[in-house]
Amino acid sequence: MKVIKRDGHMVDFCPEKIEIAIKKANNEVEEEEQASSTQIKNIVKYIEKLGKKRILVEDIQDIIEMKLMTIGKYELAKKYITYRYTRELVRRSNTTDLAIKELIDGENEYWNTENSNKNAKVVTTQRDYLAGITSTDITRRFLLPEDIVNAHDEGVIHFHDADYFAQNALHNCDLINLEDMLQNGTTINGVMIEKPHRFLTAMTIATQLITAVSSSQYGGCTITLTHLAPFVRESYNRYLKKYEDRGFKKADVEKYAKEDLAKEITDGVQTFQYQINSMTTTNGQAPFLSVCLYLGETKEYKEELAMLIEEFLKQRIEGMKNEKGVFITPAFPKLLYVLEEDNINKDSKYYYLTELAAKCTAKRMVPDYISEKVMKELKINANGDGDCYPCMGCRSFLTPYVDESGKPKYYGRFNQGVVTINLVDVALTADKDFDLFWNVFEERLELCHRALQIRHKRLSKATSDVAPILWQHGALARLGKGESIHELLHNGYSTISLGYAGLYECVKFMTGNSHTDNGVGKEFAIKVMQKMNDKCKEWKETEKIDYSVYGTPIESTTYKFSKCLRERFGVVKGITDRDYITNSYHVPVFEEIDAFTKLKLESEFQKLSPGGAISYIETPNLTNNIDVILEVIHFIYENIMYAELNTKSDYCQECGFDGEILIDENLEWYCPNCGNRNHDKLNVARRTCGYIGTNFWNKGRTQEIKERVIHLDNKDAEE
Repeated sequence: MKVIKRDGHMVDFCPEKIEIAIKKANNEVEEEEQASSTQIKNIVKYIEKLGKKRILVEDIQDIIEMKLMTIGKYELAKKYITYRYTRELVRRSNTTDLAIKELIDGENEYWNTENSNKNAKVVTTQRDYLAGITSTDITRRFLLPEDIVNAHDEGVIHFHDADYFAQNALHNCDLINLEDMLQNGTTINGVMIEKPHRFLTAMTIATQLITAVSSSQYGGCTITLTHLAPFVRESYNRYLKKYEDRGFKKADVEKYAKEDLAKEITDGVQTFQYQINSMTTTNGQAPFLSVCLYLGETKEYKEELAMLIEEFLKQRIEGMKNEKGVFITPAFPKLLYVLEEDNINKDSKYYYLTELAAKCTAKRMVPDYISEKVMKELKINANGDGDCYPCMGCRSFLTPYVDESGKPKYYGRFNQGVVTINLVDVALTADKDFDLFWNVFEERLELCHRALQIRHKRLSKATSDVAPILWQHGALARLGKGESIHELLHNGYSTISLGYAGLYECVKFMTGNSHTDNGVGKEFAIKVMQKMNDKCKEWKETEKIDYSVYGTPIESTTYKFSKCLRERFGVVKGITDRDYITNSYHVPVFEEIDAFTKLKLESEFQKLSPGGAISYIETPNLTNNIDVILEVIHFIYENIMYAELNTKSDYCQECGFDGEILIDENLEWYCPNCGNRNHDKLNVARRTCGYIGTNFWNKGRTQEIKERVIHLDNKDAEE
């Protein structure tokens, strides 16, 4: 008989271990309560006579407890249960202690590569990870049911951000209501911050607010430059008054005021860039920030907003200096450029900004592009109007919402968290039986549902006091002290995400075709996506919680899922034979497909990922061919809601090479010019899951990056 241990490994049945465990419990009770040697041997014989080929270690323990009570040894049974629980605590604690030791010693592979924008060697990051290890331990032992923990461990689902879950007040991501905090004042650490009266001050305060907000959550956040545009006008008016008071002629007043304003805008944007990239949140990293550049958000301050957009793009093109003083690509902030009628055509008033955006994309991989046209077709609010708004962080989108006054509202809203289903595991479990597939899929979705309910219920216990910057001082709300955030979790104000991963491998295994074909593969993929949307709609109607399907940006989990799949199902050619699975609905990175076909195909799946999705294309160096980028941008505007272009932006500190840093067959990064392999002297920037990563990646993600094919070939780039 084989015994299946908690970690899934099988060992031979060992009667002596049972005898030892009961005898240890014997030592804790009075003699008359002790089990005799004969009684212990009878329990062992009973287990052996069950005739099972395999048995779970937990089932053996349950049988021992039952048999001890059957023979009247109730006190002994109680001591055995205590012994069993204590052993469980020790086992878990030892795992936690080991993880902490490995983290401190720099030997923990998971934490070293968990996030490509966090350096696990740095004490601030280590402090966050130490708290994360403890939180994960508490979450696993006390906060989640055993079946959800087991499903997470087996890679059936992924319960995201367990390292933050022990604190009931932390949410995922949001759109910061910077307008409310700047215009109406706010408070940080008990210090009142009043409305600023010039642009440079507003930019400085904005970075402080962003850092404070990011320290009170664990996901990405987004602001819009529209909320800063009014302060550009305030500064201009101050300069006008200064020169008017000095008696300058009107023409000179305007001339000098514009010159001073231009200088302040440059200084303000530079201050913002430096602050965001140099400040560290309580998470041990720079704020995971996206900045929205959307002219359509304002009519009154459109000219001021255009000035800000222009300066942001110019400074991002230049880049930021590394420790060698060389300009490189910074990871943050991510820029979100909204395409609209005012900037998409050559005769559009603000087309010059789109041209600048294209140059920035070629050089620095940002901005990413949101199509106002397509988004308004997909995001219809309760008034029947289409809305356009940015994602929270890298890709999480809110559902349309109209407030009590009948106006659309997005800034100040947030996401409660994510649980992701591994679609590849569903397919392999069904083993190409379609009836079984839908049954297993239904069960797994309900498992995700229960896990999401746990997330929601834990967050619903929070009051405004736990994060005043969020709930009391305007970032997300203006609640009173001690007031519950419960109402903000219902009726569409916030979202909660059902994530999914591995659609390609799921479809490929079940149908033999990629979801990129126009036949059975694509048809099955659409049905899978629709099923998840139907379940979210069902849950939402019952619970008044905005469940939403989300194309998960799994970073380290893509590697974890692949390892779990191989352990459960072995090596399945084309499915589990890589160290990663495909993110969300994406065309697999190794499949040959041209840029426009890929974007058009994936636009159909974006519609079915209303909680968040982003598509991308891989390109060669296009810095000398901006026209082809503009062609792609125009295609995005007409065809897909949200997309990005992945270029390369690297630097070798040893030899000064600024071309593409490569990956060898052993998945090691190296400079093709001088052979440098020292990560500390290589600046590599790659799009990982929406954000740009700059601190290297785990084995699975590195293999995925290596296998990415180019979607715009060199001929297209040269023409």
